Amino acid sequence: MIITFTANPSLDRTVDLGGPLTPGGVHRIGADRTQPGGKGINVALGVHRAGLPVTAVLPAAPEDPLLPLLAAEGLTVRSSPIAGRVRTNLTVLSSPQLTTKLNEPGATLSASESAALEQLLLGIAGPLDTVMLSGSLAPGLPVDEYVRLVQLLHDQGARVGVDTSDAPLMALAAALPQVAPDFLKPNAEELGQIVGTDGDALEQQAADGDLTGVREAALDLHGRGVGAVLVTLGGAGGLLATEGGAWYSPSAAGPVVSTVGAGDSATAGYLIARDLGEDPAQRLARALAYGTAAVGLPGTTIPRPDQVRIDATSVVRL
Repeated sequence: MIITFTANPSLDRTVDLGGPLTPGGVHRIGADRTQPGGKGINVALGVHRAGLPVTAVLPAAPEDPLLPLLAAEGLTVRSSPIAGRVRTNLTVLSSPQLTTKLNEPGATLSASESAALEQLLLGIAGPLDTVMLSGSLAPGLPVDEYVRLVQLLHDQGARVGVDTSDAPLMALAAALPQVAPDFLKPNAEELGQIVGTDGDALEQQAADGDLTGVREAALDLHGRGVGAVLVTLGGAGGLLATEGGAWYSPSAAGPVVSTVGAGDSATAGYLIARDLGEDPAQRLARALAYGTAAVGLPGTTIPRPDQVRIDATSVVRL
């Protein structure tokens, strides 16, 4: 089974201004939607829509409005009760193709709430399960929580993936190779954080056709114990480094409606491909196809398999 862990879930509200965003100005909202959010929830929705068994683990009060939205999706959810409310993240879409995000920090978890959430996850995960730890940590959780969970889940025989950033990512990087996830999904900025280089420069180099920096950084992480490293590069595509080497896929052409959830969709595509027994090139192709499909959908909409065009995604071995 695939299990996703979202330590800081959200309600994702997306508003479309239908025109430019002017700081200090007054705007009228043309379209408005609220969807379940949080990186692990997004991944779980992608896996669920592909028909694979998945459970989403998250903290939420029993009456929180997030839970009915997930129930309506038919997603299997195990929630650990908390006193606070799930945060709301606001995405503002404006022209020309500009996305502005305003994210709340989330409710602070008490020591007992943190312990209960951790025990819920450990009580579900078993040998050969895949656990995806995704997103920011809720206030109250220690910065090295993912390091701790990777070790504990490995002790239980589970395979573990991580997609996070900033201080939790740096804590995980500092723990390599003693504690290393089986799968890591950084974007260019996060890859730069880990290896101590400019992530924007890495992405621009890739866009210009020079993949040397991204390839070497990803292979360096693999050499430090990470089983597979999937680097998403926005419009420049994506790169996968694993035991067999490195593969690259450029982004397929398509409309850009909303970039929110694209990286999570790529993660879902990768996990689906691995569950199907596909090889590294096929995993990268499916991941990038899912990411490309996501950017063509409004808000935080995770694609269904029929919206994903794997045949339009090319992969080359580097």
